[in-house]
Amino acid sequence: MGNSELVSSRFKGRKKALCIGINYFGQPKELRSCINDAEHVRAFLIQYYDFKYEDIVILADDRENPRQQPTRRNIIDAMYWLVKDARPNDSLFFQYSGHGGQIKDLDGDEVDGMHEVIYPVDFRNRGHIVDDEMHRIMVKSLPPGCRLTCCHSGTILDLPYIYSPNGRLQSEKITLQAERLKAAPADVISFSACEDGQKSVDTFKRGLAVGVMSYAFIKSLTKNPNQTYQHLLSDLRNISYPKYTQKAQLSSSHPIDTRWKFAI
Repeated sequence: MGNSELVSSRFKGRKKALCIGINYFGQPKELRSCINDAEHVRAFLIQYYDFKYEDIVILADDRENPRQQPTRRNIIDAMYWLVKDARPNDSLFFQYSGHGGQIKDLDGDEVDGMHEVIYPVDFRNRGHIVDDEMHRIMVKSLPPGCRLTCCHSGTILDLPYIYSPNGRLQSEKITLQAERLKAAPADVISFSACEDGQKSVDTFKRGLAVGVMSYAFIKSLTKNPNQTYQHLLSDLRNISYPKYTQKAQLSSSHPIDTRWKFAI
């Protein structure tokens, strides 16, 4: 699969975003920063990338409206909303801040033998959401030339192509089965907070709890919006590692030239 699909993404179509923040109030391992992350990312997209308030959905567990709670059902419904009627040149954005984890891979498409999962607020009763399901909904359904940019912890969209800090493709992390099953013509780019198996952490900035990944992503692009994918990945790593002992990752649905300018 070549790079022509990425070139055809002109970012002139509709912009939509889904931001999810789960603090797990009253549950074991309650978090502090995730709802703040979702709010900060929404404000960032509106201010710097011309997203409209009404085209951004936030699911967070401080909402009174049951439909805005980050339950398993609502998250899946919102994913379908995000990609509904997607067309070439549309720009979609997905952000998740909350607990994630790993389960054993039984279909052989993971190099490390583990699937990544996210935990909705009601996961104890309704279960987790596996990366394969998220990939099916939000990656495979998109047409060529449609951009989906993701910002989250772990490689939860199950994109097959992963890049090193120097911008080179890490071929050892791609199984032939993963390449066959997970590669897609849509223009999907994912920046994740850490390597699979690492823990994404909270920190405090200006008195507010924030996730390191969302903080680094917003800080880097606010400071320098005209940078390449390679430079952005390097900057995210410089901000988050080694102070926070996590290494940002870049992955994609098909091979890309990381020397191109980052765009949303």
